This record gives sequence, structure tokens and C-alpha cells, in this order.
Amino acid sequence: MHVISRKRLRQFADTHPDCEKSLDAWYRIAKGARWSKLLEVQQVYSAAEAVGRFTVFNIRGNLYRLITLIYYPGQTIVVRTVLTHAEYDKDKWKDE
Repeated sequence: MHVISRKRLRQFADTHPDCEKSLDAWYRIAKGARWSKLLEVQQVYSAAEAVGRFTVFNIRGNLYRLITLIYYPGQTIVVRTVLTHAEYDKDKWKDE
């Protein structure tokens, strides 16, 4: 998979250094993946879920949420945002 953009992951990790290793591990796994549907994603990340058109991943024991758009035919993942779980629960990210 082609992951766009690692920069967002790094920026979030700059302000939340406790999740840097988890985000880096997610990036490396996603970059090497050849997923064609959500069920394949869930074989690696069992808690990954579809929320509307987004795929949401739990990061670092569910302290953080990684919101992505996955285009399976084009093998592309767009990192939309990374949020704390509290920010995610406010649902404002859905309006952006």
C-alpha cells in the first residue's frame, strides 16, 4: 500500500511522543500490506473498523485513533488525521 502522508503521523508523534513507536509500526505494516478489503485489514488489526467511508485504527492500546481512507483498488491509504480518543469521541472529525 502507498501511504499518504507519513508526515501527519510524524507531526502527531511530535506532540504525543508516547505513540511514536506505535504509529511507526502501523506505517511499516500498512506500507507492506496488499489489502483488498476491510476483512483483510482486520486480520492484522482486529479492532480496525469502518466508520462511514473511513477506516479507523486504534493506536497504542486505544489511547489514540488513526483515521484513514483506504482505496483498495489503487492500493493507497490516505492518513486523514490522528486524534486522542477523547478528541475522536467528540465526532467533530466527521465534519471536516
